[in-house]
Amino acid sequence: MSTSSPEAVKKLLENMQTDLRSLSMECKKKFPPVKEAAESGIVKIKTIAARNSDILATLKENSSEVVQPFLMGCGTKEPKITQLCLAAIQRLMSHEVVSEAAAGNIINMLWQLMENGLEELKLLQTVLVLLTTNTVVHDQVLSKAIVLCFRLHFTKDNITNNTAAATVRQVVTVVFERMVAEDERFKDIVDQPPPVQGNTNRRSVSTLRPSAKDAYMLFQDLCQLVNADAPYWLVGMTEMTRTFGLELLESVLNDFPRVFLQHQEFSFLLKERVCPLVIKLFSPNIKFRQGNSSAASPAPVEKPYFPICMRLLRVVSVLIKHFYSLLVTECEIFLSLLVKFLDGEKPQWLRAVAVESVHRLCVQPHLLRSFCLSYDMKQHSTKVFRDIVNALGSFIQSLFIVLNTGNPAATNTSTGGSGAQGAAQGAAQGGLGAGGQGGSLTTQAAFEYRGTWIPLMTVSVQGSAKATYLEMLDKVEPPSIPEGYAMSVAFSALLDLVRGITSMIERALAKEEEEAVRREANPDQNTQLEPGAHLVWEEMVSACWCGLLAALSLLLDASTDETATESILKAELNVAALCGRLGLVTPRDAFITAICKASLPPHYALTVLSSNTANLNKAYSIQGQSVQIISSSSESHQQVVAVGQPLSVQPQGTVVLTAKNIQCMRTLLNLAHCHGVVLGTSWQLVLATLQHLVWILGLKPGVGGALKPGRAVEGPSTVLTTAVMTDLPVISNILSRLFESSQYLDDVSLHHLINALCSLSLEAVEMAYGNNKEPSLFAVAKLLETGLVNMDRIEILWRPLTGHLLEKVCQHPNARMREWGAEAVTSLIKAGLAYKHNPPLAQNQRLQLLLLNPLKELSNVLHADIRQKQLESVLQILQSQGDSLGPGWPLVLGVIGAIRNDQGESLIRTAFQCLQLVVTDFLPTMPCAGLQIVVDVAGSFGLQNQELNISLTSIGLLWNISDYFFQRGEAITQELEREEAALQKQAQEKGEPLNRPFHPAPPFDCLWLCLYAKLGQLCVDPRPAVRKSAGQTMFSTIAAHGTLLQQPTWHIVVWKVLFHLLDCVRKSSTTADKEKIESGGGNILIHHSRDTAEKQWAETWVLTLAGVARIFNTRRYLLQQLGDYFKAWEVLLDHIQSAALSKNSEVSLAALKSFQEILQIATPVKDSAMPNDALAAMGAPVLIDPLSAPGPGRPLLRSDSMLERLTSYNCAELQAPPPGEESALEDAALWWSAWNTWYRTGTDSTRPPSGGTGTDRPSFVPSQPFLTALVQIFPALYQHIKTGFSMEDLRKLGVILHGAVSIPISSDASPFILPSYTEAVLTSLQEAVLTALDVLQKAICVGPENLQVMYPAIFEQLLLFVEFSCKPPQYGKMETKHVANAKYNQAEWVALNYVPFAERSLEVVVDLYHKTACHKAVINEKVLQNIIKTLRMPLGLKYGCPSESTWKLAVSSLLKVLSTGLPVARQHASSRKFDTMWPELANAFKDFLFTKSTPPDNVSIQEFQKNEAIDVEVVQLISTEILPFAIFIPKDFVGQIMAMLNKGSIHSQSSSFTEAEVDVRMREEFSKVCFETLLQFSFSNKVSTPQEGYISRMALSVLLKRSQDVLRRYVDDERLSGRCPLPSGQRMKLDCQLLRQQVTEIIFVLKAISTLMDSLKKTQPENVDGTTWAQVIALYPTLVECITCSSSEVSSALKEAMGPFKDFMQPPVSRVPNGES
Repeated sequence: MSTSSPEAVKKLLENMQTDLRSLSMECKKKFPPVKEAAESGIVKIKTIAARNSDILATLKENSSEVVQPFLMGCGTKEPKITQLCLAAIQRLMSHEVVSEAAAGNIINMLWQLMENGLEELKLLQTVLVLLTTNTVVHDQVLSKAIVLCFRLHFTKDNITNNTAAATVRQVVTVVFERMVAEDERFKDIVDQPPPVQGNTNRRSVSTLRPSAKDAYMLFQDLCQLVNADAPYWLVGMTEMTRTFGLELLESVLNDFPRVFLQHQEFSFLLKERVCPLVIKLFSPNIKFRQGNSSAASPAPVEKPYFPICMRLLRVVSVLIKHFYSLLVTECEIFLSLLVKFLDGEKPQWLRAVAVESVHRLCVQPHLLRSFCLSYDMKQHSTKVFRDIVNALGSFIQSLFIVLNTGNPAATNTSTGGSGAQGAAQGAAQGGLGAGGQGGSLTTQAAFEYRGTWIPLMTVSVQGSAKATYLEMLDKVEPPSIPEGYAMSVAFSALLDLVRGITSMIERALAKEEEEAVRREANPDQNTQLEPGAHLVWEEMVSACWCGLLAALSLLLDASTDETATESILKAELNVAALCGRLGLVTPRDAFITAICKASLPPHYALTVLSSNTANLNKAYSIQGQSVQIISSSSESHQQVVAVGQPLSVQPQGTVVLTAKNIQCMRTLLNLAHCHGVVLGTSWQLVLATLQHLVWILGLKPGVGGALKPGRAVEGPSTVLTTAVMTDLPVISNILSRLFESSQYLDDVSLHHLINALCSLSLEAVEMAYGNNKEPSLFAVAKLLETGLVNMDRIEILWRPLTGHLLEKVCQHPNARMREWGAEAVTSLIKAGLAYKHNPPLAQNQRLQLLLLNPLKELSNVLHADIRQKQLESVLQILQSQGDSLGPGWPLVLGVIGAIRNDQGESLIRTAFQCLQLVVTDFLPTMPCAGLQIVVDVAGSFGLQNQELNISLTSIGLLWNISDYFFQRGEAITQELEREEAALQKQAQEKGEPLNRPFHPAPPFDCLWLCLYAKLGQLCVDPRPAVRKSAGQTMFSTIAAHGTLLQQPTWHIVVWKVLFHLLDCVRKSSTTADKEKIESGGGNILIHHSRDTAEKQWAETWVLTLAGVARIFNTRRYLLQQLGDYFKAWEVLLDHIQSAALSKNSEVSLAALKSFQEILQIATPVKDSAMPNDALAAMGAPVLIDPLSAPGPGRPLLRSDSMLERLTSYNCAELQAPPPGEESALEDAALWWSAWNTWYRTGTDSTRPPSGGTGTDRPSFVPSQPFLTALVQIFPALYQHIKTGFSMEDLRKLGVILHGAVSIPISSDASPFILPSYTEAVLTSLQEAVLTALDVLQKAICVGPENLQVMYPAIFEQLLLFVEFSCKPPQYGKMETKHVANAKYNQAEWVALNYVPFAERSLEVVVDLYHKTACHKAVINEKVLQNIIKTLRMPLGLKYGCPSESTWKLAVSSLLKVLSTGLPVARQHASSRKFDTMWPELANAFKDFLFTKSTPPDNVSIQEFQKNEAIDVEVVQLISTEILPFAIFIPKDFVGQIMAMLNKGSIHSQSSSFTEAEVDVRMREEFSKVCFETLLQFSFSNKVSTPQEGYISRMALSVLLKRSQDVLRRYVDDERLSGRCPLPSGQRMKLDCQLLRQQVTEIIFVLKAISTLMDSLKKTQPENVDGTTWAQVIALYPTLVECITCSSSEVSSALKEAMGPFKDFMQPPVSRVPNGES
């Protein structure tokens, strides 16, 4: 309820009346005047109440009268009355119904009461009510009221004193509050007060308003009083204490700073009165030195007085806090004083309150900023801010260093300290040994340094300076300061200072950044930033960092409490981060170094840190004030949590890590994690330290570079307690997060980080040289981690990162280091390729190549493990990113292909896996430019010699690649042509020629050429299997896909690929080693046909030649369109020739097969001497009839469309020419060139070895299959050259055929080639020879007449072969054994059985002669004579022939030939062309019919009879073909024939019997036929010439004469034998034989006689000569004499002979005209 409400007013009136009545009652007896006044007062009040509406206002107007009774009551000095009156007055005051005059009266009345010492507390209460309820009291009245309170403060009563003190404080406050209110009322009226002059009249200041004037006067007098001067305004003061005055001053200054700041009059007071006063009062404290004895100083120094000093410091604190801007100079003095109070020589209590004051400043960062701005940044000014910080630092140091011997408290606690120390020590040891005990010991937080132990107390809440001693306003004596208090306050001050400054600057920087962002968003808004702000901050940090660092480092070292340590570390971290943000490198590095050092064991040798510390010491000395940097003490009794190996070159034993080290390490991690952006070059320090810590803790890098607690690699030297074991995963995690957070660093900071890691890594690399210790992999692992998290901007750090890893780490001799280098590089590459870049890699070719480049660089490292890693990663890249490699393919392929033979199998195997993957999966996704590289790479795998299987498989890959080219030809061509155009354009712009292999050829063809060239290289590999496989593949590829090539490209294929290959193979084959190879590696046995390098090369030569020949055959039409086909043909023939003449039978035979192929001769099926697989791969050769082969109806020209080319490929597989273009194929020059090659080959291979005896093994004898093949080539070849085939050529052919047939067989081969002797079979060669001649003669037969002159030559050749039947040919001077008597292993060379061949040749001769007998050339060249002459040999030998069949065939042949030839001879008798033949023929007959050879013993009668029948045939031929035509035949010849017949008709035996002749069998039938023939031609019907008749007669008389002789001799013998005595057994046997022979002969004669008789009967009588009759009749008596013979056989023959004589019993009638008989 308010005092002005009607109820309140009514109540007031009632109360007043009640009070007045009470007063009236009390004073009724003693004080009547008072009673009257009271009563009149009641009337007065009633009147006012009745008459006025505004009762309160009226009351106030009349207040003097209303109050009067009460004042009078107070004047009675009666306690009861006085109390009543004072209560009533207070009631009036509280309703604000007291006027100024009334107030004055009240004050005067109160003063009287005070002087009388009455109701002191009530007085104070009344004054307070009066002054607080209204503002009517001013000026002198007010001053009197205040003095009244002051006077009451100094009474004897303690309660009164204290109440008065409180009242004074309240009144003083009220005075100033009134002024503030007054200012508020007038704040809108701006009036410029005149500047204040040095005002001499201290009593009043005319420019101030009333309340302000009161305040001014009051404050001025307070200063006067404190200064012990008389007051100007507070008249009546009797007593005053300085302490109370200072308290009042402080409260006014603290509570009403605006008054002083707004009113110049008050500011003036501050400057002129307060500051000098404070400085004056400080003087005893300044001069005083603790421990100075008064005797030493000239005048006794006033001792500092605690209450004054403490209050002065409070005033100073307020002055500095609120009026610093007014009192710059004065504050400088105050601050300097404050710093001095911290001196060690000052009393402990003074230092304590000074440090509390400093603390108060430290929690005001903006104030500190002002100091810096006003002092430190001004020239010639005290560096106040720096001094404060340094003083704090020095103060803390001094607490450790100065041993307070004089202070009993210190000595007392030092013993306690040692106790605590012991406890701490025990805890540390317990922590390591038995963790359980350590945990239960709680030690007090303390600092301990070199034996000094200082406990740490909680002195204030963070950020507020709650003082203890500055608040001890009631203490008069200096208190005793507990140990550790000063340290604790200083510690808090230090932390608050750091916290305040850092947060202030951080806030400002953050705001600045916001502004910058806003400005970027709205460039129009122009917000002004405070100029020079940065300079102030930098100066602040520069000024304080040394002192801070010194103090914090010391405290960190001395701290034994985890929380304290944490605070110190946080402070150091914040300063370091702030320095970083402000770009202050030296202080930043200094703080970081401090944290780093604290993380490591004491005295740990780490060069980075020690060098940095040296720099810092210089920095300290520059700062002017000496700040001792105290080296860390190792006696800090901390709990040891880990023991490990130091990371250094020299072994240092083990080092220990304490819990504090770990704590510092975490701070370091925190710093790097949160403030990495500002670390810059300090990364070096941070990372170096972390590396060492990680090493000591035994953390080892794992996948992706994260460090994990590893097993102790170095053995048992790393010991970790359970305490740290639980921390390790956390530390490891933070470490990883630290490097993960590098993704938030800006580019520059990231570079700093990378550089630091690289230089760390360099150190580790250096350290790992020359020792086999485990290297530190920290840097490498973290480089990897950093790279992995910064993939989005990998470009900026890629080169330094990978460059370092490649150059320094991957090439390192230490395997573990290397392995990690490679792990890092490959992981980064894989991650880089897998990362989703923007733009994607496919569109950012440069980045992709950048990422892949290090992969290529790894190929330069020689260590196998690195290459293995590289290739494994290539495999992974292919599996994951193979589809998107694009332009990176050449690089990747380069890596796969960078294999060397010294790299070992496993590497090559891995690389090859990659290649296989590429070829099987990725060819379609690869840019076509990479295809050539794929070919090269596959080729290089073929050429490596470590792993044969890989070489072979890679050849298979080349085939797959070629297949791919073929299928995708169209697309590849287009892409390559686009690329080619681009390259061409570039080259033109540069003015250079386009540089690529096989340049003029189109790009797609070049791809094929590269493939062929690679295969070509593989075809001459040292390993036979590789050569074979490559050869097959190459020729298959050309065969299958050759149609895709453009025509000019074929030129390159032929000359640069095929012929080049042939040259190389020929060269290698001819120079190959003939040494035997024992085994093919491992346990593989080698077949004898491949057991020398030479034989293995022979196989290659075979394959290559066959392949080239096949291409020439199947692609003939295409190749012929090339300009230099003839030249190529010549070269090919040259190769075939040199191969055919090779000393290796396999090669030579194959060469001929190839020869056959290019001549398009179908290979006979049974000849499978060529390697089957090679042929199968290429398709069997086909015999092409050039006229009938179907082909496209147009010439196969270059078609631009791939489709057309493919179609043409399918149609014209063998490329038969279109009809009407045979002439091109039948190009004579080509065939003659082939003939010449064949001739040279034949001549050289069949030429007999010259010189040497039979025992020398000839250098080389061609094999039968070779010769067969050679000869088989001729017929086909001849078809093409027959038109120009001359006699000379025929002669050459004859030499070769003869030579070929003459060559013997090696005894090794004979069982396979020779037929068994009994079989009359021809060898293939012999058949081929005959076939060749057959082809010739057939060609001559159908050919023009001029060819027929060749017949005689053919006969001559054949007849030579016929002679072989009796006289086998010689091959040079070689000894050969006949096959029949050659044992398998005796003779080296075995002559063939030539009989079947000779006989077949003979048959051919007969056959041919039959056809050609009439030809002019045959007649002219005396072929018949030659045939007869040749046959004479077997005919003459007869039984002496090697084979019985020979002479029989010779006979039958002779008979056939004569049957054909004799008519021709007779026909040409006149030309005398056959004259020389007849004697030959006569001799032939004679040699045969009367052979000198005897039949073998074992000839049976049947056989003999058969042979006799043959003789008979000959005689019959004579009788049918010769004798009837005697007139055409030379006389001599006929005579010889007659003589022969005569000889044959009678067995003439020599008279002397020898044993040899005894057994000659009689040829009865033969004789009979001879005789008959003789007879027949003796009595031929008509004698055409006298000569003929003469021959007949002569023959007949010879016959008869011989008959007479035989008969007579028989009769004589018969007679003799009857007379002889019985002979001996031997004689008897001979006789029997002779007798039997004689009997046979006589029987024959008798038969002949009977035959003659028959003939004479048949013959016309006129044909028989008279003498003949006479001779016949003369026989009769002799016949009669034979009748007595004893042989029944003779008797029967005799009968037959004598019977016909009956016809001669009467001579016939002669018809001769002249009558003669």
